[in-house]
Amino acid sequence: MKPFSYAIAAGLAAAQIATSAFAADITGAGATFPFPVYSKWAEAYRKETGTGLNYQSIGSGGGIKQIQAKTVDFGATDAPLKGAALDKDGLVQFPTVMGGVVPVANVAGVKTGEVKLTGEVLAEIYQGKIRKWSDPKIAKLNEGVKLPDAAITPVYRSDASGTTNIFTTYLSEVSSGWKSEFGASTTVSWPAGQGGKGNEGVTAVVKQVPNAIGYVEYAYAKQNNLPVVLIQNKDGQYPMPGDEAFQAAAANANWKSEPGFGISLTNQAGAKAWPITAATFILVHKNSADAARSGEVLKFFNWAYQNGDKLASDLDYVPLPEAVVTQVKDEWKKVVGKDGKPVLGM
Repeated sequence: MKPFSYAIAAGLAAAQIATSAFAADITGAGATFPFPVYSKWAEAYRKETGTGLNYQSIGSGGGIKQIQAKTVDFGATDAPLKGAALDKDGLVQFPTVMGGVVPVANVAGVKTGEVKLTGEVLAEIYQGKIRKWSDPKIAKLNEGVKLPDAAITPVYRSDASGTTNIFTTYLSEVSSGWKSEFGASTTVSWPAGQGGKGNEGVTAVVKQVPNAIGYVEYAYAKQNNLPVVLIQNKDGQYPMPGDEAFQAAAANANWKSEPGFGISLTNQAGAKAWPITAATFILVHKNSADAARSGEVLKFFNWAYQNGDKLASDLDYVPLPEAVVTQVKDEWKKVVGKDGKPVLGM
C-alpha cells in the first residue's frame, strides 16, 4: 500500500504545483489584432521569468466586457475607450504597439500590390454598391490589371471588433456616404458579404472564397500569404504597408491629446503613410483589488517595452516611440493597490 499512497501524494503534490503555477499566470482577453505579438512576447517572457500569459483572442468587445467584469487581469482593445468610459469603470488605458489594417483579396492571378483602390471605392464595395471586380470604377484605377467579371464577396468581422472600428473609422473619414449610413463602430449591420470571427476567421474566409475581399491586421495577411490591396492615402499615393508606412502615419501624432492615449492614426498626411494605421491598447483597473497580480501585468508590459521590440518588428508591428513609452510608464503610477501605493515601483 505504501507505493500506492506515495503515488497519490506525489500526484497531489504535482497537481498543487501545476495549480500554483497556473494561478500565477497573467490572464488577459480581447483584441485579435495584437494576438500574434502577445503570443511571442508571452513565450519569451515565460522562458525568462517563469510567469506565463493566458491570453484569449476573443475580439475587442469581449476584452472590454471581461475587464469590466473583473474576470481577467487585463483587457485588450483596438478601439480605445473615451475618457468618460475610462472614468466610469475606473480604468487606465495604454498602447502597446502599432500596426496596420489591410484589405486582402482572393482573386486568381492577382498578387500583393497589383490591385489599387481609393477609400471611396473600398467603402462602396462594403456598402454593396460596387458588386463586381469588373466595375468601371475599379477598372479605371487598375488599367492593365486583368480582373474577372465576377461578383465580389466582402468579408467582415462577425464579432465586436476593434479591427472593425479601425476599418470603419477610416471609411467614415474618406466616404461621407459610409459615415452617414454606418459610421464607425466595433459592430456594423453589414449590407452584403460574409462574416468571420476574429482576424483568424476573416483570414480563413478570404482564403476559402474565390473573389473575396476582407480586412485584417497586416501580420495575418503576411503570415497567410494573402494578397494585399493597396489603398490611396491622403497625399494621393499608394504606399506598400509595412514598418515604414505605419511609422510614417504615426510620425506627427500627439498621443496625449486624448485620455488613455486614445488617438486615431487613420488617414494621416504623408506620402509614405499607410492610411489604415492604428495602435492597440491595454485596459487595467486603476484601483486594484489584487496589487500583486496587477503588478505582474505591468511587469509583463514593462518587459515587452524593454525587450520585445525585435519580436514585434519581426511580426510587422511597430514599437511605440520611446517618448510615448515614457509617458505610459508615468500613467502606470495611477494603478494603485488598497494602500493607495502604485502596484509597480518604477
